[in-house]
Amino acid sequence: MSLSNLRKPHTRRRRRLALVGAVAATALVLTACTNSSDGGSSSSVSNKGGDNDKSGKKLRIGFSAPAADHGWMGAISKNAAAQAKNYGDVELIKAEGTNDVNLQISQVETFINDKVDAIVLLPFDGAAMTPVALKAMNAGIPVVNVDREFNSPFAARTTVLGDNYGMGVSAGTYVCGEAKGDKKKVVAEIAGIDSLPLTQDRSKGFNDALKKCGLKVNNRVAAEFTVESGEKAASNLLQAAPKIDYLWNHDDDQGVGVMAAIKNANRDEFVMIGGAGSANVMREIQDGTSVLKATVIYPSTQAADGIKLARLIAQGKSMSDLAEVEVPRKVQLAAPVVTKANVKDYIKSAFES
Repeated sequence: MSLSNLRKPHTRRRRRLALVGAVAATALVLTACTNSSDGGSSSSVSNKGGDNDKSGKKLRIGFSAPAADHGWMGAISKNAAAQAKNYGDVELIKAEGTNDVNLQISQVETFINDKVDAIVLLPFDGAAMTPVALKAMNAGIPVVNVDREFNSPFAARTTVLGDNYGMGVSAGTYVCGEAKGDKKKVVAEIAGIDSLPLTQDRSKGFNDALKKCGLKVNNRVAAEFTVESGEKAASNLLQAAPKIDYLWNHDDDQGVGVMAAIKNANRDEFVMIGGAGSANVMREIQDGTSVLKATVIYPSTQAADGIKLARLIAQGKSMSDLAEVEVPRKVQLAAPVVTKANVKDYIKSAFES
């Protein structure tokens, strides 16, 4: 899936909760973990949060994300809007998707001027959006940061993240399992944009996992998360590598082009693993007739989770499945591998490339 004030900022206790929420550093990694938000502890804590979906205080939540220029990003915005519609107490104020940082800043400033109750923000550029997110927080509006992190811990009450390093680990672990100890297997990788930290994290996780079974990446190229770049990069890779046993492609959107290049080259001797978890890849996995045998999830539900968490925070609620009395500071989602054996569990929430 990209908050200092938990309720209205007009009481001393709430100001104290907001400050502690802003500086706590504990992360919720993969499944569930909580921070201590108000001091003190107990060995017999029980959070009886009740039914969090029960209608409560009416809220206006502002939402801004980059332009839906590929399937994953389109699904992010679509899922956020669908999640908001599930609640009769939420009015979602959705800004038009944009890759213009200055325009996105102005969108958030409009949310601040309109005094929305919370903001869910997937920034085009986390660093560039940090000052305006801080401005919102200082105005008493909790911000939920989705996917691309701000560079200040004070800029968001809660951050929802996918696990890029974990994606690489999952893909590499899958390859190791399939290789069954054969250290002569040839592994190839089609990355995304190499200058991005997320691409670097994915590649590092992949390499770290491969090392554990004595494998390495033998051939690697980078693409740009687009169909066109995927086809070009894959064509270059296939020409340079006459034999491949396993190929991991970081992104299922660019994977449309990768698959086109594979078919054009008439190559089918290897197993391909996708990345992000698109519906078209999952259908190919179900069908079982192509080189695609697995994909690693990078959830397109992150902003939908952001809407849910923003609602809880603005209404002063907690996560009822946790003992903690506050919403956690960070939620990092898992990166599971989808295969034919479990694809039915994931395809309903998959995005279309």
